[in-house]
Order: sequence, then C-alpha cells, then structure tokens
Amino acid sequence: MYEEVVRARGHENVSAEHASTFEVTSDDWLTPAGDCILAVEADRTPEDFDDDFVAACQDESATITAIVEVEDDDGETYQQTVEGSGHPDLTFEGDRSHVGRTSDYVDDRTILVGADAAAGDFDRDLVAALADGGDVTFTLRVE
Repeated sequence: MYEEVVRARGHENVSAEHASTFEVTSDDWLTPAGDCILAVEADRTPEDFDDDFVAACQDESATITAIVEVEDDDGETYQQTVEGSGHPDLTFEGDRSHVGRTSDYVDDRTILVGADAAAGDFDRDLVAALADGGDVTFTLRVE
C-alpha cells in the first residue's frame, strides 16, 4: 500500500453538488460555480506524488481510496471515504488540483476513476464544515 497526504482548507463557497466529480485544488479562491470543489489551498498537487505511488495507481486492478477529513470550529471531525480504480493513463502531472471521477475520463488532474461517489454524494454535515472553512486532510491510498 502507498499513501499520499494533502492538507487543505474548506471555503465559504463549497457546495459539493457535482454529480460526477470531486476536487481538491491548490487555488486559494473558489467561486460558486465550482460545485465539485471540496477544499482549496492544497499544500501538494498530483505532480508532487512519489513515483512508486503513481506507478501503483496506473494498474487497472488497483483500488484507490480517497479520504476527506475535516475538523470544524468546535473540534468535531467529519470523514468521507470514496473508492475508485486505477487506470494506465493516470499521469499525476497536474500542478493545480486533484480530481476524482465517477467516469473513466482521464486527464493530468485525475487521481482515480470509477469513483463510488462524487461531490454531490458527500455527507451534508461534512460539506457544512467545509463551507465553514474547516481544516482538511485529504488522504489517497492505493492497494
């Protein structure tokens, strides 16, 4: 198993309504149109990931797990886990954002395909904590 951890934060415009993707971006801003974005100001992007992690994700039989954990102002922690698959075309060359997809579409931002959830499926209490600007830990594991 390989693991990569990204730190980010929520934003007041997080709505998490997108039906086919979820995203964590290194951008420090978010407009209401970004309905797939869960967190901003990511301290790492896919291009920062270890080569062994990337190689493991390029196996179609790989299971990639994304864990979004956010802590609100009261110290309450919320967590959501999304599982998807690897793909031979995953490059992890994105320099701005991490995108999980329910489809099998791949570009340089894609971190997993065939996700069992998109932003719109996330727990609404977790989304509220994201919209309040909570601290986010975004963990990716590949097996």
